Amino acid sequence: MTPATAAADFAKRLDQTAADTEALLGQLLSDALLPDEIARPKRLMDAMRYSSLSGGKRLRPFLVVESSAVFGVPREAALLAGAALECIHCYSLVHDDLPAMDNSDLRRGRPTLHRKTDDATAILAGDGLLTLAFDIITRDEIHRDATVRLLLTRALARAAGIGGMVGGQMLDLAGEGRFGDREPVDVARLQQMKTGALLRFACIAGAILGKAPQAEYQALDDYGRALGEAFQIADDLLDVEGDPAALGKPAGADAALGKTTFVTQLGVAGARKRVRDLLANADAALSIFGDKGDVLRAAARFVAERKS
Repeated sequence: MTPATAAADFAKRLDQTAADTEALLGQLLSDALLPDEIARPKRLMDAMRYSSLSGGKRLRPFLVVESSAVFGVPREAALLAGAALECIHCYSLVHDDLPAMDNSDLRRGRPTLHRKTDDATAILAGDGLLTLAFDIITRDEIHRDATVRLLLTRALARAAGIGGMVGGQMLDLAGEGRFGDREPVDVARLQQMKTGALLRFACIAGAILGKAPQAEYQALDDYGRALGEAFQIADDLLDVEGDPAALGKPAGADAALGKTTFVTQLGVAGARKRVRDLLANADAALSIFGDKGDVLRAAARFVAERKS
């Protein structure tokens, strides 16, 4: 497959996965009660839908679906796992936007949830999405083998929790000086946790679902780590150079908060070189899969070159 063909195939598959994920999330966030549920309060459900059905690229579910496809995992199972991951991602955005965190007014070109409603509703909607994610990831439809579901659930919890995304957010706040003196920031470690952990999970999820041999699991792990860092560097570059209209939020937020980023550490030219090196690392990691890795290769380039 030529690079141009792979890029076109990638774009088509990304759009299809986004549409499928949107439809699936709509079903999961319907008003229909599940067994053992007593009620689904309307205000809560409306808030959860507002923050998770507002589009977006759905990159994380896409990576789950495509990493799973390498091993022939049924698409329906991969989409369900991807939907669980997307619930985690959306909850994190809701909470990150709160006044106590980033105090953001816009997300994807719309008012953030706490601006649309109120802080308490936003907190509870985020809590609801987080909890729903673990309801979804443990469902029998994801894999008939309970051990696989257990491994997948544990991997998601660790990616999302204290040693992953949540811990990374705490380090980020400490680096801003929120708790006293500004603490020195290890940007690579912070972003590996805050941003990279969920992206890495999206890549290894396919290996877990496919019961991959260790060498192939490690290849997707290495790919996911490279992609996660490239994603964050691209994000840092967009904060410096991006168009607010394309971003759907103001640019320059990191500078306003005095955050240490890859760009402040490496400079723009150095950050771009680091992205190129990471793309080479991602390509090398995928070599074990041959042509089966072409769409994932295109995904890495998309992440590095994105404009929003």
